[in-house]
Amino acid sequence: MRLLRKKDANGGADGQRYSLYYSSDIHGSDRCWRKFLGAGRHYKVNALIMGGDLTGKAIVPIRQRPDGTYETEFLGDVRKAANDEQLQEIIDAVRFNGMYVWIAPEAEINRVGDSVDAQGALFDEILRQDIGRWIELADNRLPDSGIEAFVMPGNDDPWAIDEVLERGSHIVQCDERVVRAGPYEMISLSYANPTPWNSPRELDEDALYERFKRLAEQLEDPATSIFNLHVPPYDSGLDTAIEINPDDLSRVERAGSPNEIPVGSTAVRQIIEEYQPLLALHGHIHECRAATKIGRTLSINPGSEYNSGRIHGVIVKLRGAEVVGHQFVVG
Repeated sequence: MRLLRKKDANGGADGQRYSLYYSSDIHGSDRCWRKFLGAGRHYKVNALIMGGDLTGKAIVPIRQRPDGTYETEFLGDVRKAANDEQLQEIIDAVRFNGMYVWIAPEAEINRVGDSVDAQGALFDEILRQDIGRWIELADNRLPDSGIEAFVMPGNDDPWAIDEVLERGSHIVQCDERVVRAGPYEMISLSYANPTPWNSPRELDEDALYERFKRLAEQLEDPATSIFNLHVPPYDSGLDTAIEINPDDLSRVERAGSPNEIPVGSTAVRQIIEEYQPLLALHGHIHECRAATKIGRTLSINPGSEYNSGRIHGVIVKLRGAEVVGHQFVVG
């Protein structure tokens, strides 16, 4: 049984003020994760919410030569290191771009490169180690802050990281759960509707709606709830992206220009229209930083620019059954 706090006639817990900072889609960026952890104190909010797509998309192997030097190919360039300082410069450049480093002898790199299974096992292990380091950092920094912290995966995140997220003593892994964010009920879901990239957590719209429905039906007061749903609602202005050809992942052009289309979820839009939560938070579409109203619900996507080292977020202030205000921020 979940313990609930007394609500006044305006919803929320006794009409008290509550503020949160939401961000998403940092894709392995160490710098963005550290900024996320620091955002609570900086913006003086009650809660931090990370909306998914935590992990990077690639491993950069660095070949360890018999003579003690190192070599790798990164962003189209061959980079060499003759000492630890030069090696660290390469590592820092890779991590800045949200990718992972694997240092190994050339024979081992070739062995793994020849096996799909070995590549998958290596990727999962590196992700678990890196997310574990992030969770440890959060547990060291947040306990004395008085700030709640909620984290979930996104559609791009492999299943290997879920059990690591559960280890956090201060971070709440909120995916597919009803949790309390201060006085507010919050549901969260990491899945997305199908994408051209066939990412780990995708469902067709009917199955996606059923997942949302099962969560929403557990809410005691949907009108004062928060929906933390990784994918934005369809045709909302939060989901506009360049159309991709699923056969070769090339950009579709019309009249010589990239063709922009809505790519969000009809299931997300339907569940928001039906339950009309106070606030809906979304990520997934990096280039679409916007806020809109769907009925009475304020829906927000702060966008993402993780590979620049800058974290996009939004501060939302709530009081009772009202959104008092919101502000997009970049750190």
